[in-house]
Amino acid sequence: MTMEALDLLQAAERAGAAPAVSTALLQEGILGRIGSLETRIARTPGEIEAAQAVRYRVFVDEMQARLPADAMRAKRDFDRWDEICDHLLVLDTKLDGDVEDQIVATYRLLRHEVAMEHGGFYSDAEYQTDKLVARHPDVRFMELGRSCVLPDYRSKRTVELLWQGNWAYALKHNIGVMFGCASFHGTNPAEHAMALSFLYHNARATGEWAVNAQPELAVDMNLMSAEDVSGRRALTGLPPLIKGYLRLGAMVGDGAVIDHAFNTTDVLVVLPISSISDRYLNYYGADAGRFAS
Repeated sequence: MTMEALDLLQAAERAGAAPAVSTALLQEGILGRIGSLETRIARTPGEIEAAQAVRYRVFVDEMQARLPADAMRAKRDFDRWDEICDHLLVLDTKLDGDVEDQIVATYRLLRHEVAMEHGGFYSDAEYQTDKLVARHPDVRFMELGRSCVLPDYRSKRTVELLWQGNWAYALKHNIGVMFGCASFHGTNPAEHAMALSFLYHNARATGEWAVNAQPELAVDMNLMSAEDVSGRRALTGLPPLIKGYLRLGAMVGDGAVIDHAFNTTDVLVVLPISSISDRYLNYYGADAGRFAS
């Protein structure tokens, strides 16, 4: 990423405190807590189904995704990958009802060895991530996907907890690279020309981390010249999730992919742990693996 782009991202940040975790919480498997919000891995099939219902509310009710008929009938976003993934949750413990009623955000996590046992990663369908993984035989990858937060909880502290959970989980499992698809709303890349071009010129993965969209699906991200891209305007057009990845030091693959089922324009984000700046390692704790009990 260019220094100018990095400066813009850092200037947009606000100071805060990383989620606190006590010994008692760690023993309960809680990865972080801020106020009434806490994050942990789903423990039961019922919690996973509740997370799928949250995904349905965001992806279908809000973003007009078109899921398979059985998922639409059940009002849950589910697929075969759910059975092999771990599911990170954020819960609001002040809400009435069972634990399943308290889930307000979720992330789906797929570890390297689990993916290899089941034929690869979800992102392989859109990007040549198999080649990226093969290029790094001594590195363990983790795929992040299906990130969503209910509208009333789209705040900094919810995002803090999701990242705290991802970070703790990654360190516990000795992950070297986190990656996954992140999305722009809608299926017309021209509507995101400034932001996509900004990513192409400032954050495109090259060299050992280069990864391309599948040729038959690839959409050019280089829609504007570097000279015509306004960094500040582009940043306002980037989804918060992508901005968060970039702040940590992430890169993006070459080529966007249109996902008509989910009504999105996808980009692949690649985040080597070694690229995360010291300021964030210190913020979340370099020994955050102890948070994942």
